[in-house]
Amino acid sequence: MLRPSGELWVFLGKVGAMFRGESTLNVDSKGRMAVPARYREDLDRLCDGHLIVTISLLHRSLTVYPAQDWQRIEDDLKRLPALDQKAQSIRHLLIGHATECDMDSQGRILLPQSLRDFASLGKRVKMIGQASKFELWDESAWAAHREDLLERVEDLMSAPSAALSELVL
Repeated sequence: MLRPSGELWVFLGKVGAMFRGESTLNVDSKGRMAVPARYREDLDRLCDGHLIVTISLLHRSLTVYPAQDWQRIEDDLKRLPALDQKAQSIRHLLIGHATECDMDSQGRILLPQSLRDFASLGKRVKMIGQASKFELWDESAWAAHREDLLERVEDLMSAPSAALSELVL
């Protein structure tokens, strides 16, 4: 059973954070970014502030997972067939870029330069909640992507996939 409890949702007795909305954040000269205060307590309780950051396969952005959520994904990736070239490529990209980024006592994470370069992250970053994970986008890249999505809403809704056709908004 799923029921709301503030920013947390309780599902069959398990507590997990729900990340939603967008936040504008600054990355300092050392590559540190402060996680929004409204999520820090949840992340401390959920994963002791242990986060995994990796690249997105669809966009020049980063994806941030609580460590235990990432572990499930990594376990699935490890089970992919070793001789399947596509599976190996996905595993190389996701696991190969996965980086532990623990929150410090001030709620900041240090984003490695290689990941910041991949996503072209400058000083201003958008953190986009995606339920159980976050995406990190360069502020201007997010604005352009959001506008593109908004311009395509009619097309996206005109022939929805089976999963989307069952969604009730």
